[in-house]
Amino acid sequence: MPGTHYVTARRDEMLVTTLGSCVSACIRDTALGVGGMNHFMLPESETGQWSGANAAMRYGNHAMETLLNDVLAMGGAKNRLEIKLFGGGHVLDTSNEVGQKNVKFVQRYLKNEHLAPNAEHLGGEQARKIIYFPRTGVVKMKLLDRTSNAQVRTAEKELLTTLTHKKIEGSIELF
Repeated sequence: MPGTHYVTARRDEMLVTTLGSCVSACIRDTALGVGGMNHFMLPESETGQWSGANAAMRYGNHAMETLLNDVLAMGGAKNRLEIKLFGGGHVLDTSNEVGQKNVKFVQRYLKNEHLAPNAEHLGGEQARKIIYFPRTGVVKMKLLDRTSNAQVRTAEKELLTTLTHKKIEGSIELF
C-alpha cells in the first residue's frame, strides 16, 4: 500500500503492489538475498523538514532512507545492493505531474547516495502491478489497462486528499 515498506530475509516471500503515480524501489543485497520494497506517493515534504508529519513513509525522502537502512541493518552491504525502480506514471487527471516529480526525486536521491538502479520502468501513462521476490531479485510487472488506471487514479486521489488533511502521529529521530 502507499506509504509502506517491507523488508525480509525469508526465501518464500513475494511482495506485491500496484502503482500509478507512486514509485516503488525494490532493493536487495545480492549475496544475502535480504531485500524489500517501499511505496511512496510524494517526493518529499514541501518544507524539507523530517520530523512529525513529514516523517511519514508517504514521502520518498523518508521511504528511501528507511528501506535502505533496514536492508543494511539486516546485514546488507551498500556495494552489493541491487536496485529496481517502478512507477511514476501520469495517471492522475491533473497538471501537478506527481508521477514525474517522484521519478525525478528517486533518480536524484540514488545519484546523491552514489547508487545506480540495475533496472527501472518509470513514467508513461499506465498503472503497473509489481510482484517482487526479494530473495532472487526477480520482478514481474504487468502494465494495467485503462479500467485499472481509473481505479488506481480514484484510489490515489482519495489518498492525496486524506494525506493533505491528516496529521501523522509520532516522531522519528534520524542520526
